[in-house]
Amino acid sequence: MSSQSELRALTSVRGIAAILVVFYHIRLSIAGLPEAALDLFAKGYLAVDFFFLLSGFVIWLSYAPRLREGGLAAIPRFLKRRIARIWPLHLFVLGCGVALALLLAATGRHDAREFPFAELPLHILLIQNWGFTDALTWNDPSWSISAEMGAYLAFPLFAMAIDWRRVPSWAVVAAMVALALVLASILTFGGATTLGQDIPRFGLVRCLIEFAMGNATCALWLRWRDRPGIPAVGAGMVAALCCIGWAAGLPEALAVPLAFAAALLALALTSGLRGNPLELGVLHWLGEISYAIYLGHFLLWYAFKLAFVSDVSAVPPGLIALYLALVVASSAFLYRWVELPAQRRINAFAPRRRDRPAAKDAALR
Repeated sequence: MSSQSELRALTSVRGIAAILVVFYHIRLSIAGLPEAALDLFAKGYLAVDFFFLLSGFVIWLSYAPRLREGGLAAIPRFLKRRIARIWPLHLFVLGCGVALALLLAATGRHDAREFPFAELPLHILLIQNWGFTDALTWNDPSWSISAEMGAYLAFPLFAMAIDWRRVPSWAVVAAMVALALVLASILTFGGATTLGQDIPRFGLVRCLIEFAMGNATCALWLRWRDRPGIPAVGAGMVAALCCIGWAAGLPEALAVPLAFAAALLALALTSGLRGNPLELGVLHWLGEISYAIYLGHFLLWYAFKLAFVSDVSAVPPGLIALYLALVVASSAFLYRWVELPAQRRINAFAPRRRDRPAAKDAALR
């Protein structure tokens, strides 16, 4: 979103979600972690589901009108901007992973299960989670970026086939419930009991469905944003009821996407309100570097353990604090010196057009 249309609270929540993913990956190594905190961080993988919904929301807000108005001619520009957003940093972090794997190979410690060189082309093209592999490898969090790429390719069809502005609000809500039911059915019949199970099989469909739910959530926000009070309260209540239903036994794949969609709507409707803690500058900055946090923390943790950790099941709080500081510092660096410059260069790129000779132009008139 542009600076004029940015919903700062949503950017801040993205940063919080990225930190939860970090704790999800390191939770079993933190010495003395209370049971309640361990249980909380064990559900950190669900932050990815919020990312998918938020991505669908933002992409619908930013690009749906342009694609509907521009038609097929608008698709290349849309895809260029999305590739500029996700691919350069992914490629940089993947390159760091290759360097790490080569170092491990040189010292006789290369693990082909974690770093299979034969799969590198899939990762470079961001298609590694499209059913071509049966395990997460290299930089594990990048599976969701691969799934996002699939959603970006499908989005022009979404935008041109469905104009949510013409759909009654009750029908939009019903469509979101139906999408959640489809996702829950697919996972249930596939033998999965949580959203985080068997990502190579279910990750792409999980992303596509939740991305579409994010599109619909944005449509509701657009029609209710001028009078947000009652819809925000209602959305908050729906989110709470879905969480209660989840605790009472509703399938995670049904309750969580609906809870997150309702929470996302409530957050969007209340964004900008005076006193909103999610408007704080430090949280907003954390949201800005969240993509770098998400993509960079996993391989950093792998290298950190090799360098500093003797017992991976009981890392002392001091070392955990050092690692988290390195995550934030490295993410700020990646955001400033890799992510943003690469985006600007790709977005500014335009193929040169060959000018026709004047005589030929005249002959064609």
